[in-house]
Amino acid sequence: MTEPRYDVIAIGNAIVDVMAACQDELIEELGLSKGGMTLVDSARAQELYDAMGPAREISGGSAANTLAGLSALGAQCAFIGQVAADQLGEVFAHDIRAVGIDFDTPPRDREPPTARCLIFVTPDAQRTMNTFLGASQYLPPVALDAEAVAAAKVLYLEGYLWDPEEPRAAMRRAIEAARAAGRKVAFTLSEVFVIERHGDDFRALIEDGLIDILFANHLELAALTGESDFEAGIAALSPKVPVLVVTRSAEGAVAVAGGARAEVPAEPIDKVVDTTGAGDLFAAGFLYGHVNGEPLERCLRRGAIAACEIISHYGARPEADLRALMAEKLG
Repeated sequence: MTEPRYDVIAIGNAIVDVMAACQDELIEELGLSKGGMTLVDSARAQELYDAMGPAREISGGSAANTLAGLSALGAQCAFIGQVAADQLGEVFAHDIRAVGIDFDTPPRDREPPTARCLIFVTPDAQRTMNTFLGASQYLPPVALDAEAVAAAKVLYLEGYLWDPEEPRAAMRRAIEAARAAGRKVAFTLSEVFVIERHGDDFRALIEDGLIDILFANHLELAALTGESDFEAGIAALSPKVPVLVVTRSAEGAVAVAGGARAEVPAEPIDKVVDTTGAGDLFAAGFLYGHVNGEPLERCLRRGAIAACEIISHYGARPEADLRALMAEKLG
């Protein structure tokens, strides 16, 4: 096996978060569901974008957020995801490269435009999100860089992107490339509704031994296993994957690997500001420890520390120096 070029390569939705402050009156005027998340089409996305005041634009997406955390910790990372040849596509590419992540997927030169999540923030700090998935859903298998996949210690896949046909085929090819190169495959279940739609696929991947590291929260664990009891879900799933990582929000996290189990509490925090990206950054901390051969409990601690940093502010990208934070907390 050749020496890996990357610690982690990820495939996921390439989304730009567009965030702007507004008054409650604008929420009502636009007919938005305050505090919720709604999927919107291209025309509605443009209407909402035009109605926004001065906005902050930063690349997002679940797997890309995880890579941003990994890169901040010092890992070498690459991202595969689809943008369009438009302004927000350039924003996404700039932002992800600016934090040291390789991103070489060619942009699409036709509709639909780059995915965006339009976020209206009212004075009470409520975030009203409107997501247009756009070009991110059209990642073709031919865009997959199999050599880059083979050159990473871990291939990290985002469950959200399993829904559309093209990226699902690309991810299956990526799993084949990683397996052929003797690399590990990590998978995040993303959300209960994804399991409701594709649970049979995920269970088949697990049964076939194609997933080495599986990330879930307690709700996703129940949806995947059919077990409402947390310990029963762990018992049902842990023998089937080499590393199982399950988060429990304020109750901390559990990991089981090779029969060994570790558990950590959530990191103490004065005030939770925004939980967006908490799971993404937990995965970043855990994976950083994992690719560096650290013990299971220390990997979990890294995940908890990274997640705590994210929920202390708005946005799904770290603002504090994660390496310094880890050094302070872990010694």
